[in-house]
Amino acid sequence: MMRNVILTAGMLLSSLVLRAGDISKYVLDNYLIPVDKPGIMIGHIYPSPSDIRLLSDTSSLFRIDPKEKTISLKKNKTLSKGQAAYRYGITLLIDGQEYDFELLKDGFSKNKVVAHRGVWKQKGVMQNSIRSFQNAVELGCQGSELDVWLTADNKVVLSHDPHVYGIEVENTSLLQLFQKTIHEKDPVPSLQELLLAARAQNTTHPVIEIKDSQKGLARTLQLTDSVVSIVHRMKMQGYVEYISFNYEVLKRIRQLDPTAKTLYLMEGKKDLKELVDDHISGIDYSYYAYRKDKDLTRKAQEAGLLTNVWTVNNAEELQQYYLLGVDYITTDEPELLLKIIDSLK
Repeated sequence: MMRNVILTAGMLLSSLVLRAGDISKYVLDNYLIPVDKPGIMIGHIYPSPSDIRLLSDTSSLFRIDPKEKTISLKKNKTLSKGQAAYRYGITLLIDGQEYDFELLKDGFSKNKVVAHRGVWKQKGVMQNSIRSFQNAVELGCQGSELDVWLTADNKVVLSHDPHVYGIEVENTSLLQLFQKTIHEKDPVPSLQELLLAARAQNTTHPVIEIKDSQKGLARTLQLTDSVVSIVHRMKMQGYVEYISFNYEVLKRIRQLDPTAKTLYLMEGKKDLKELVDDHISGIDYSYYAYRKDKDLTRKAQEAGLLTNVWTVNNAEELQQYYLLGVDYITTDEPELLLKIIDSLK
């Protein structure tokens, strides 16, 4: 029943027309509320506005500093690990216009484990599916990587390859994909459907890889715009991270959302300084790059960049990269990596 509810809601959301106004002019540099820290400052508003006021806060947890342009917990308020609530909506009046934001209690795992296309290999489920994501949540992964494409009618769906179930994604409408795969155990989901499932928890981040369209850069950037618009419309900036092999995609995301977390997948094309100068958040390189340059992790982290290594499936190398101190490890074997981590405690 829950699966049908999510699927129906995802289809309805996918049918809505995306508008430029779906992407908020103002963003926060952090949406996650640390636990057990009364009065803590949560995030700055960006770009810095002239005037800001708190219009609505149904939880009565937050305060605004008009001078510093920040959102904080009230001095006598705190969130605890045990409380069930984790999503908090607020409305701000910024330079005369209303903006809605959703803040999240930070219950996300910090174990560095990113499940590649979700947790599917040991579970016998489809990659890039709702079940593979939910398996990653159940396992307690820090992140669950997924891949997105645009359908023929400009809807964002999950698939690693240009074809899924033998169907060419970019030349098929969302409705056709739905009709052709609904009888499968893991029908092709829309991004909205996946994000609805993600909203039901605060353990695992969706890590969205924006794929290069076979129809050219303009189509790829259209996909990028659609993805960011969906995330903003669903108020899920605090959940998601973005990755891509296409540097123009990451630059476009930074234009649309200057505080979004973005990692670059294509090693050897850009030096670390260029990533820093373009405000890219980090590198997400294959293990070949880390083998080639033993100091890559240190150099990237000293430059202020996050580090991810993909796709590591060998037990010895999983342990090696974990001990090396990379920020994330993307793997098809998240169960194995978690066992290794437990053995090292």
